[in-house]
Amino acid sequence: MTKVISGESSCSSESDKTIFDYADFLDVKLASTCFRSGECHECIVEVNSDTALVSYKTDSEGFLPEGYRLACQTYVNSGEGEIRFEPLNRKPRILTSTVANTEHEVFDPLISVRDNKVFYGDLSVDRYRGGCYGVALDLGTTTIVMELVDLESGLVCTSASVENPQSFGGSDVMSRISYGSRSDYFEELQKATVSAINRVTKKMCDEVGIRPPLIYEVVVVGNTTMRDILFGVDIQSIGQRPYKSKIETDYLEGRLATTSITSQTRSIGIRANREARLYSLPLISSHVGADTLAAAWAAGMNESKTTEMLVDIGTNTEVVLWHDNSIFVASCPAGPAFEGGLVTHGMRAYEGAVESLKLDLTGKVSDFSVIGDRDPLGFCGSGLVDLLSELRVNQIVDQVGVFQGNPKISEIKVFHDNDLIFSKEDCSNLAQAKAANYCGQVILMRVAGVDPIDIEKLHLAGAFANYVNLNNAMEIGLLPPVDLQRVNKIGNAALDGARQALKSKEARNEMERLISEVTHIELETIPEFFEIFVEGCLLKPMPKDLSIFDQSGERVVCESTK
Repeated sequence: MTKVISGESSCSSESDKTIFDYADFLDVKLASTCFRSGECHECIVEVNSDTALVSYKTDSEGFLPEGYRLACQTYVNSGEGEIRFEPLNRKPRILTSTVANTEHEVFDPLISVRDNKVFYGDLSVDRYRGGCYGVALDLGTTTIVMELVDLESGLVCTSASVENPQSFGGSDVMSRISYGSRSDYFEELQKATVSAINRVTKKMCDEVGIRPPLIYEVVVVGNTTMRDILFGVDIQSIGQRPYKSKIETDYLEGRLATTSITSQTRSIGIRANREARLYSLPLISSHVGADTLAAAWAAGMNESKTTEMLVDIGTNTEVVLWHDNSIFVASCPAGPAFEGGLVTHGMRAYEGAVESLKLDLTGKVSDFSVIGDRDPLGFCGSGLVDLLSELRVNQIVDQVGVFQGNPKISEIKVFHDNDLIFSKEDCSNLAQAKAANYCGQVILMRVAGVDPIDIEKLHLAGAFANYVNLNNAMEIGLLPPVDLQRVNKIGNAALDGARQALKSKEARNEMERLISEVTHIELETIPEFFEIFVEGCLLKPMPKDLSIFDQSGERVVCESTK
């Protein structure tokens, strides 16, 4: 008998049933707008089973790589074994806004109501229907977070989030670019994104008691690749030197006045008013997108008189440094190691993820906490940082990740009564991901001529940074060694910036202007890049004096691109 399993629920199989049928039985929510005919491609699931236990792929599933299926097209065969499936619209622990009260924000939206009409700027787009709303959207590689904003009062009505369903195209930006290099596959990435946005929009509208036609503008921020996928812009050039979007190239060659984009939502497929607009803030350069601009703005860095750094750790980490009225940015291709990839028992921040832990002298867990207060299934990013730090503090591994006592040991069992392991290869993958973050921070400080002690405020953006143990992150060199009183966890600052752009023409114009003042640093052009990366792979704190990287004893300022 075949057992079908999703999460903690399971059932025995019957003939002539699809995975979608079993999802219904197990109360697992899957999306479909094509009546399960295989046309909408919304019911993608990740499947782990013996291939003999499920039907062969249909033609409509040809775009999916190994391990992914359309639930409505996958029939369960008779046999002995287990079929495990998980939907791609799962909801990990995601930060929405960190701003409890937004009334202090400037309120002069582009959408306005005059003479019983709704205007987009000076253009009349609709008669007044009893409400006027907008959506702020943070489109991340891993997650999608949205807010519904009343554009008559400026108040946030509700917020919602979901995992980005593009994961069938790869876990990081470069994988998505490679996957989307074929035009028919590219459309699948865009379709999956739009479908998720529409589901979240409907959920928010239902909660507030309105319909999508009352939404007149959507302001989106995201990295360059995620943004261009949504707007249907070819992304191949972002994956090849000089790693620039077609939009940025047109801007640099004078064919466009800005890298911001405006389109009608109906041309994209987003459900809103027929005359609603989808607007994206401008990207900064290369992989550094509108989300970084929005986060820096929300943190108030553009008005700062002090030296401040912003770090948004993710699959692609962005670092922003403000010093002496100059603003520098860099993108660090950290990869998915801290988000569940490349680590044996790594996982995203779902229920069952170990989010914090302490080890005893033998290397076994002595204290820990799990999301959802249930048995541990794996380690999310904050738990992996704790694990690395505890392994070093207890001298179980050395700074190059070799297990002490017996260098031949390739893995250890972390729990006394659980099979979760941590291997030497896991440690190496995490060390390299950490080194990418390390490089971005160290190189920007060197370019600006400052040391960690000079940073007067360290802004940490994003969900990972919000939950990480600061002491442990500094112990392994993931963050610079600054006084904890100077650290400011700002949560989803990108969403906060998107909301401010939605609510204020002035804020939007200022963000557009700020782009011209940003200097983008290409990390790989730095002569000492490899030396800094190798140093960053070591599990030890970042040096307080960065002159150790100076080959000549003097600071070397690299050439940069604006």
